[in-house]
Amino acid sequence: MAKPWISDWRPDDPDFWQGHGRKVARRNLVFSIFAEHLGFTLWTVWSIVAVQLGSYDFSTDQLFWIVALPNLIGSALRIPYTFAPARFGGRNFTVVSALLLLVPAVLLAIAVGDPGTPYWMFLVIAATAGLGGGNFASSMANITYFYPQDRQGSALGLNAAGGNIGVSSVQLVMPLVIGAFGLAAAGLFWIPFILAAAVGAYFFMDNLTSAKASPADQLKVAGRAQTWIMSVLYIGTFGSFIGYATAFPLLIKSQFPEQASLVGLAFLGPLLGSLIRPIGGWLSDRLGGARVTFVNFAAMAGAAALVWQGLSQQAFTLFFCAYMLLVATTGIGNGSTYRMIPAIFRAKAVAGIAPGTDAHQAALAIGKRDASAAIGIISAIGAFGGFFINRGFGSSIAATGGAGAALASFAAFYVVCAVITWACYLRTAGSVPSLAAARV
Repeated sequence: MAKPWISDWRPDDPDFWQGHGRKVARRNLVFSIFAEHLGFTLWTVWSIVAVQLGSYDFSTDQLFWIVALPNLIGSALRIPYTFAPARFGGRNFTVVSALLLLVPAVLLAIAVGDPGTPYWMFLVIAATAGLGGGNFASSMANITYFYPQDRQGSALGLNAAGGNIGVSSVQLVMPLVIGAFGLAAAGLFWIPFILAAAVGAYFFMDNLTSAKASPADQLKVAGRAQTWIMSVLYIGTFGSFIGYATAFPLLIKSQFPEQASLVGLAFLGPLLGSLIRPIGGWLSDRLGGARVTFVNFAAMAGAAALVWQGLSQQAFTLFFCAYMLLVATTGIGNGSTYRMIPAIFRAKAVAGIAPGTDAHQAALAIGKRDASAAIGIISAIGAFGGFFINRGFGSSIAATGGAGAALASFAAFYVVCAVITWACYLRTAGSVPSLAAARV
C-alpha cells in the first residue's frame, strides 16, 4: 500500500512543531542527508578517478575536462530536479533519484575496466555522474517545507553539509578502495549504499500535500530579479566549493609533482568546507545572511590571492594552508547565502501585509513556495561555478603552465560579489531600493 501524503503540516505553529512536527522533520532530514551524500559522492568521484588515469596518457587539460563535465551536467539537471518533489512528492522522488545513481556507478566500472576505452567515451561516462549533482536541488527544495522559518538556516545548512561532505568522503575512501580492489571498484563500491538509501527513503520519508505546486507556478520565480542576483552570489559560494573541491587532487598533482604522494590529503579541503557550512547558516540566523556573506566574499578574495602566492613561490605548505582557508570560506558562504534565500522571498511576500491576518498566513505560504522553487534554480545556476573553476584551471595551465591567471580572475569575481551583496541587501541609503530593512 502506498504511504499516504501528510495533509496537515504547520511547522510555524509552535504547538504543532513541538508536539509532532519536529520529530517528522528530523526523520526526513536524516534520510535526505543520506541520499544527498551519495549523490555528491557519485557526482565527484571522477575527481579521484582522473588522478588514477595515468596509463591512458591524457593531458592535464583533458583530465580537467573529465572532472569538469559532471559539474556541468549536474548543474543543468538541478533545474528539473528542483520541481520534481513538488510534482511527485519529496519521498517519491528521493527514491527515484537515489536509484538513478546506479547509472554512473556501473558505467564508471565499465569505462576503467577496458584499457582501450577512448577519451570521448570517458567524457560521456563521466557526464552521467551529473545525475548525482541534481540530487542537491531536489533535496534542499523538499526539506525547506519541513522546517519553520527560524530554523531553516540550520536545517538547510545541515542538509547541505551532509551532502557536501560526500566530496570529502569520496576523496578519502576511494584511494584506499582503488588500491585494494582496482579502479573499477570506484563505481561498484557505492551500489549497496545506493540501494540502502532508496529503501530508507521509501520507508522513512514523507510526501507533503502543502509542498505540491505546478511547475508553471514555481517557474514564476525565474522572472524575479532576486532569483538571478542570488544565483550570481551562489556561483561565488557553492560553485566555488564544488569547483575547488574537485580540482584539488589534480591541482596538487600537476603543480607540485614532487608532492604527488600528498594527493591523499585533498579530502581535507571539502571536509572542512562541508563541516563549516552549518556555521555559516548559524551565524546568519543570528547576524543576518547578507552581513555574513559580504564579509565572507572579502575573505575569499584574500584567500585566493594567498593560494596564488603559494603557487608562484612553489611553497606547498603556503599553497595547501591557503587552499584550505579558501575552501572553508566557500563553506561559510554556502550556509549564509542559503539562509538569505527563504528570508528574501518571505520578506517580498509579506511586504505591506499586517501580521497575524489570514492574508499574512497566505502570503507566508506563497513565500515558502517561491523560496523552495528559487532554491532549486539558484542551486542550479550556482553549481555551474564548479565547471568554470575546473575549466579555468585547465585553460590557465594549458596556456601559461600555471593556475595564477585563473586565481586572479576568481578573486576579482569575489570582489564583484561583495559589491552586489552590499548594494542589494545591506545599503540603507540611495535611490535604488535594497532589502536591508528586512535583515536578510
